[in-house]
Amino acid sequence: MIITIDGPAGSGKSTAARKLAARLGIPYLDTGAMYRVVTLAALEAGADLHDEEALTRIARTADYDLDCGPTHARVTLDGHDVTEEIRSMRVNEHTRYVARSPGVRRVLVEKQRDLGRRLGSMVTEGRDQGSVAFPDAEFKFFMDADLHKRAERRLVELLADGEDVTFEQVLENLQKRDRTDSEREVGPLTVPDGAIVIETSNLSIPQVLDRLLEELRKGGVEIPPTGTASSELATP
Repeated sequence: MIITIDGPAGSGKSTAARKLAARLGIPYLDTGAMYRVVTLAALEAGADLHDEEALTRIARTADYDLDCGPTHARVTLDGHDVTEEIRSMRVNEHTRYVARSPGVRRVLVEKQRDLGRRLGSMVTEGRDQGSVAFPDAEFKFFMDADLHKRAERRLVELLADGEDVTFEQVLENLQKRDRTDSEREVGPLTVPDGAIVIETSNLSIPQVLDRLLEELRKGGVEIPPTGTASSELATP
């Protein structure tokens, strides 16, 4: 069973996806981490971020990996754990160049599909999971929130990670990312066909999780009792 959660940065989709995967006991795929680690690899290699061929080559050949568990998505680059480093403002400021690369997107979508085939069931979140990567997913969700609310959430995360950043910087970064995500030719941010839209501006994390579980129950999924999550879920 594939469950997709799409939406803009700061909409709460990453936290919701992790919580949902943990509740169901199935792997969680953070596709944004894939674009971030390719961005970090490009920066470390001193690549020209406007060079489509170079970015595609890095996406295809760089030594990076994602460990997708029900409660985590650990990321390594050249054997080193970079899970925290890919969330830095340095990477944030440059990810849009990598995310708009058609070649990179083709490579990473194929990697995502390979993971889906290998894992069988997973919760995957990003910008184009329900529209491009897994258009036939059993369940699709799209999360959104007010821009300023999203910036507030992202600021809290960055400050907690020790980043020296202001609200204005985060807001500007999100505005740039929104434009890039919505205007790119390949895999633009959009509400996938058949997706359930959840506005999270005024919802807590538990409330968002409850809404997701409610929709899954409506769709015929048997939710494991708390504390006994299993990957063997009954699907429609």
